[in-house]
Amino acid sequence: MTTRFTASLSVEIAVPQQPIPIQHYLRQPQRLVNALVDPTRIQQLSEEIFRLKMRPVTFMTLSIQPTVDMRVWAESNGIICLRSVGCEILGVEYINQRFALNLQGYLSPHERSADTVLKGKADLEVQVDLPPPFSFMPTSILEATGNGLLKSVLMTVKQRLLHQLLVDYHCWVISQTKEIELGDNTTKLPILGIE
Repeated sequence: MTTRFTASLSVEIAVPQQPIPIQHYLRQPQRLVNALVDPTRIQQLSEEIFRLKMRPVTFMTLSIQPTVDMRVWAESNGIICLRSVGCEILGVEYINQRFALNLQGYLSPHERSADTVLKGKADLEVQVDLPPPFSFMPTSILEATGNGLLKSVLMTVKQRLLHQLLVDYHCWVISQTKEIELGDNTTKLPILGIE
């Protein structure tokens, strides 16, 4: 029997004004992925595809560790989109063969008078054919437990995003403005006769 679990979560982040608008920062999917997940758990497969090794999660007495392949890209209007393109469950082959994960989300910048607000939403769906004894349990209990687990996964990602995105954006702005300053200085060097 296939059981379906779902969770959705919205996020709104007020971004303090910086010398470089956040839209420039958001054009780099790698930085956003690093803000979502601990960088030690990320493997970049291509320009837009990232493999995320999630922390083990416990469902009832079952401990599983999902590895999710995620496509993250920037649209021309500045919206960042993400979508799962593959998933593997480490540790329990029975579940791995009967497991489907679908994650879709976006993050969209909106201008306000004094700052920019990032608004986003993530929708997570899991379909799994559970082995006995779980398959004999009441569906309502399974769904409540599974939905709660997915919600807690999204909440963890949201908390990390709320903290890490602004920290990383601030550091990126500092590094970019230093590069610009260094760039200005190196253009002046030849005038001084220094090669």
